Order: sequence, then structure tokens, then C-alpha cells
Amino acid sequence: MAEYLALMGSLIAITATVSLSGVLMPGPVLAATIAKGYKDKHAGLWIGIGHGIIEVPLIVLIGYGLGVFFSYDPVTIAIGIAGGLMLLYLGVNMIRMRHDTEQSEEYLPYPSALVGVIMTIANPYWFLWWATIGAALILFAMELGLVGLAVFAAVHVSCDIGWDYFVSYSVNRSTSFWKGRTHEYVFIICGAIMIVFGIYFFGSPIYGMLF
Repeated sequence: MAEYLALMGSLIAITATVSLSGVLMPGPVLAATIAKGYKDKHAGLWIGIGHGIIEVPLIVLIGYGLGVFFSYDPVTIAIGIAGGLMLLYLGVNMIRMRHDTEQSEEYLPYPSALVGVIMTIANPYWFLWWATIGAALILFAMELGLVGLAVFAAVHVSCDIGWDYFVSYSVNRSTSFWKGRTHEYVFIICGAIMIVFGIYFFGSPIYGMLF
């Protein structure tokens, strides 16, 4: 029992550390959370939940050996191209709507939970992370059986939701500083992040096919 509890404690600590180090990195989900948080302080909660809706089934699939599917070249190429195009569209749309504070929901005209789903699926390197780092963590969790896998999923998803909620709440509480040019600059930066990631995700598989 003592060894089991020690392994469980190690699993929780490692999962929390790795998960937070990943979620703190700038990316499409963070950009969307900042943008949606301007109007809704709870947006990050729902974005995190949408993100988790996609992650939990994937964790289960990888736990039972299906993660290798995402390592196949045709799959990664298709995910990269489709995800890149989606991020390009959303990034351009966000920049295009930067002047319209009152109608700022139009830059991402979807419920926050759906935004979490879209941003997750549109990020090819999310799949790559799970096929590598995530898979290694899941293998560790599976040493503790289904309980270990459930604890891993709960800790990882909680880190995502907690950080996204913190970001959207903080953004919403500071909107008094977002007037005029500041609002535009923030949305330009968020849109640019999505465009840069979109170009990279779209271009990488095409470059790989050509060269």
C-alpha cells in the first residue's frame, strides 16, 4: 500500500508539473481564451471544458494502445493542413474585427466550449504532444491501473481548466485598461498568434512532402 501511494503521489506531482508547463506556453488556446475573456469572465472555464471533452477520450484511447495512429504520416499531414487552415481563418477574422468592441464576439462566433473543442482539434502539435510526452505519462499512469489513468486525466484536465479560467477571469477584470488602441493591439496580437501557428502548421507537412 505504501508503494502504491508513493507511486500515486509521484504521478500527481509529475502530471501537474508537466501539464502546467505545457498549458503556460503561448498558443491558439491561450489566444482564444484571452479574446473570449474580454466579454465573458467564465469563458476560460468553458474553453477548458471543451478542451477536456476532446482530451479525455484521447487519453483512454492512448491508454489502450491506439496513440500510434497519430504517428502515421498521412494522419499528421491531414491534421496539420486542416488545423492550419482553421487557425488562419480564425486569426484573420479576429484581426478584421479588432475595431468593433461592441460586436467583439464576432471574431470567434461560437460558444466558449465549442471554441475549446475547435482550438484543440485545430492544433496539430496537440496530437503530437499526446503521441509522445502524453503517451509516456499515460504509460506511467497505467502502472496503477484504471485508477491511475483516471487520476492522471483528472489532474491534467484540471490544470488546463484552472489556467484557462484564471486567464479569462483576469482579462475580464482588467477590461477598464482595454480601451481604444489597447483593445486593438491585444486582438491584433492574439490574431497574429493564430496566424503564425496556422502558417506553421499548414506549411510544415507540405514542406515535408516536397522536401
